[in-house]
Amino acid sequence: MRAIISGGGTGGHIFPAISIAEAIRRREPDSEILFVGAEGRMEMERVPAAGYRIIGLPVAGLKRSLSLSNLSLPFKVAKSIKKARRIIKEFRPDIVIGVGGYASAPTLWAAQRLSIPTLIQEQNSYAGLTNKIIGRKADRICVAYSGMERFFPKDRIILTGNPVRSSIHRPLPEEREEALLHYGLDSNKKTVFIVGGSLGSGTLNNSVRKWINDGQPGGEGIQLIWQCGKAYMDGVRQFMSHSGAHDIRFFDFIDRMDLAYAAADLVVSRSGAGTISELCIAGKAVIFVPSPNVTEDHQTHNAMALVNREAAKIVSDAQAPERLMDCAVSLVKDDLSLRMLEKNIAGLARPDASEAIAEEIFSTCKK
Repeated sequence: MRAIISGGGTGGHIFPAISIAEAIRRREPDSEILFVGAEGRMEMERVPAAGYRIIGLPVAGLKRSLSLSNLSLPFKVAKSIKKARRIIKEFRPDIVIGVGGYASAPTLWAAQRLSIPTLIQEQNSYAGLTNKIIGRKADRICVAYSGMERFFPKDRIILTGNPVRSSIHRPLPEEREEALLHYGLDSNKKTVFIVGGSLGSGTLNNSVRKWINDGQPGGEGIQLIWQCGKAYMDGVRQFMSHSGAHDIRFFDFIDRMDLAYAAADLVVSRSGAGTISELCIAGKAVIFVPSPNVTEDHQTHNAMALVNREAAKIVSDAQAPERLMDCAVSLVKDDLSLRMLEKNIAGLARPDASEAIAEEIFSTCKK
């Protein structure tokens, strides 16, 4: 098997892509796998760290605000398609797999015009424009939500769930103790894990900072693990140095998410599809704060798919600075509600998603 996996931009695209690569290798250890990402983005570091080769394209996303960089976008896309064609011709893949992100579109577009089989892994409950276009000619579309025939040809849709990192699992009680020890936290206190995605979230960070400035109201017996994001780290570090806050551990990025989930009684998070899939497998109670800065408001659609099943709570981005931490403090002290949320979200888990997608990859290549 020779496969190209294309996409990236955030951990929500990268980690599932690596999980798919691992599943391919489990089925066929001699498989040759090449990643294609976007130059300067997170995948250019994370993928080699996982042991895979990656080539970057000079592609970028469309800025939502008026920006001169948007003027160069058509030229970058054209250049990226040309480079993707060259990569495909040189590597000669049996299949090209798109996981979303900037690089996915030019790579799959080029593959389809070279008559290479393609498979899309659509993570969200509301498909974006790029995947809807690419999906018209894709041989398979692997999805995580029902009802996706609104966006894709019904006969090519396979419900697989979203792949997650192999380290993510439902933590055992003894793993909680190990995790709390790792973070230097108190096993007699409730732990809230604040995570704004792999890049961090200004809204979540500002909500925590406001709560700290207000004197951490209701925070008795509560401790925080706070992933603030690399871009925000200097500001958070400076703020914390004179805040007088207690029982808070803050980080720019957390590699061992399995430990963070194991330590947490409650997670506060954006609602990217990859994060949701991890939380389902970890069986964690969560308050979602959907990002408004995404196409088609897909994070709200993702979150509501769980909220409507009583598997999560939601606070809007606009309301978060005033309401989020009050809701978190109240919920983490309510054991009955926590147990209900944990039970319901765990019932939505699809731990075999990577293997199911690998099965579709191999069956597509045999056609």
